[in-house]
Amino acid sequence: MTENLTKLDAGRIADAVQAAAAEFAERNPKSARQFELAAQVMPGGNTRSVLFYAPFPLAIARGEGCRLWDADGHEYLDFIAEFTAGIYGHSNPVIRRAIDGALDGGINLSGHNLLESKLAKLICDRFPSVDVVRFTNSGTEANLMAISAATVHTGRSKIILFNGGYHGGVLTFAKGNNPVNVPHDFLLAEYNSLESVQALFEGHPDEVAAVIAEPMQGASGCICAQTEFLAGLRELTTKYGALLIFDEVMTSRLAPGGLQEKLGIHADLTTLGKYIGGGMSFGAFGGRESIMEQFDPRNPGATPHAGTFNNNVLTMSAGAAGLSELYTPDVAAALNKLGDALRERLNAMCQARGAALQFIGQGSLMNLQVGTHEICCVDDLLPIGNVVKDLFFFHMVRNGVYLARRGFIVLSIPIGQEEVNHFVNAFDSFLDEYLPLLSV
Repeated sequence: MTENLTKLDAGRIADAVQAAAAEFAERNPKSARQFELAAQVMPGGNTRSVLFYAPFPLAIARGEGCRLWDADGHEYLDFIAEFTAGIYGHSNPVIRRAIDGALDGGINLSGHNLLESKLAKLICDRFPSVDVVRFTNSGTEANLMAISAATVHTGRSKIILFNGGYHGGVLTFAKGNNPVNVPHDFLLAEYNSLESVQALFEGHPDEVAAVIAEPMQGASGCICAQTEFLAGLRELTTKYGALLIFDEVMTSRLAPGGLQEKLGIHADLTTLGKYIGGGMSFGAFGGRESIMEQFDPRNPGATPHAGTFNNNVLTMSAGAAGLSELYTPDVAAALNKLGDALRERLNAMCQARGAALQFIGQGSLMNLQVGTHEICCVDDLLPIGNVVKDLFFFHMVRNGVYLARRGFIVLSIPIGQEEVNHFVNAFDSFLDEYLPLLSV
């Protein structure tokens, strides 16, 4: 039946998207003008590819709590939260006070400061697999450093990653290796397939330094790892003398100690980012002390690690305030419970009305996908899904809900039951309008 949907309705859905895009353009003339101005000085008016969509992206003027306003004055509920970084919402008073306090003491202090060890201790206490930690300016940098640490520690060069994986701007594997990726010696396996990983280890004995995996592939559509798959990675890396790196830049928010704590499967190295810096630019990598000690500058021949703003006082202060006062373990559990309930509610609506749609993910992160089949890897995603997600995006925006064009949905702390109900009602109206195109 999913195949029939792909063959029969693609043209009609594309026509519906074209009509929705035309209405979008008519409603947002100031955003259109802002895009025209930006395109004069930036390629495609853009400096961050994921934010672009045709006919033009909305120009967001301001935010407060879980609400956004665009240049044309339209108000939206923010269900993307800066692609998971904005877990605290916009201008949270606790974060604001922390930043103001840091500014009072001076911005660039040219040395060790009084805040970095506070945030480091909060991270080590929160994430059981992290004995010691180093900071970076982004999740991309964190993953680059973790991979380098693995190669130095093991004396090996090959890195196993997964098709569909995203580990940063120069470590992206949505369609295999990418021309902008750094030139590590990568080996690509299939997500949720231990057999593919085993084959790579057998084909390259004593050459693999590490396996790096997201416990849920976020950028590819919230594809969840099977528990036995992650447990198998732990066993294989131990057997072959490689390190296991869990990229929890996104998924660390899905349980108080990250997904690996929830699953009871611990990596040798863990990378973090996004919300842990209080919504500021931030990344971190840490893990077993026996691996991380290579970065101790007191050791002869220590592995170098640079970054002028690794310990910048704004991020250190905002991050410490966020972890200690806002995203406590109890709040983490409550937010992810709210997300699970929303996802179950949306899927029940799809099933009850015979829509060939599903929402996959965990906790406060989810993604719309087309079809009712199990999705274990990117090869399970249907090509027609992209155009359906376009239609979903334009409809939700028209109904005051802002999310990612790719159907990615993120909850933040300010979102409560009222906002969830608004989202559900908007999706219900989406089904009312387009069910004939999307029914099984």
